[in-house]
Amino acid sequence: MNDKTRDRLCQIVNSVIIAGLIVFVIGLYYWIVKAGIPYQDPPLELQIQYAVNQSIGEILLGKGFAITMCGGIARLLLRLILKKLKRNN
Repeated sequence: MNDKTRDRLCQIVNSVIIAGLIVFVIGLYYWIVKAGIPYQDPPLELQIQYAVNQSIGEILLGKGFAITMCGGIARLLLRLILKKLKRNN
């Protein structure tokens, strides 16, 4: 594998990790800031708004974490493969 291909693969995997972190942070924002602490005896409209923001936050947190972990595993596997190829050459 030449250096240009190796560098491109590393950039792609790093981009996936960064994208996962961005989605995770956006999920934290929705979960903590937008939803926040539930109101005490709120009207129905505020209950619905809180539930929507909380569910958006939870979904984005889960997806962001999964994307970040998959990118991390891919990066680890890529590093092991490159190390093995380098040792064989």
